[in-house]
Amino acid sequence: MSLLSILLEGASNLDPIAKLGAGLGAGIAAIGAGIGIGQIGRGALESIARQPESVGDIRSNMIVAAALIEGVAFFAIVVCFLVIFIK
Repeated sequence: MSLLSILLEGASNLDPIAKLGAGLGAGIAAIGAGIGIGQIGRGALESIARQPESVGDIRSNMIVAAALIEGVAFFAIVVCFLVIFIK
């Protein structure tokens, strides 16, 4: 068997590589969301420490931003799982 035929056979079946990429993508999305929400929490706590009278506005803005980040991360994880389970 020649090297070219082995490479062509491997390139024709990229399903395991797609699943590996989807798994890595889901992990990266979860890690990125965790880092983003941590940054939001840190910034909110620093802002509340500087201006305690505006705690309500800061808290509501923090919750909205965290929800948007979680939504994007959830969408990315769902897309990765679709790649894994749907051929």
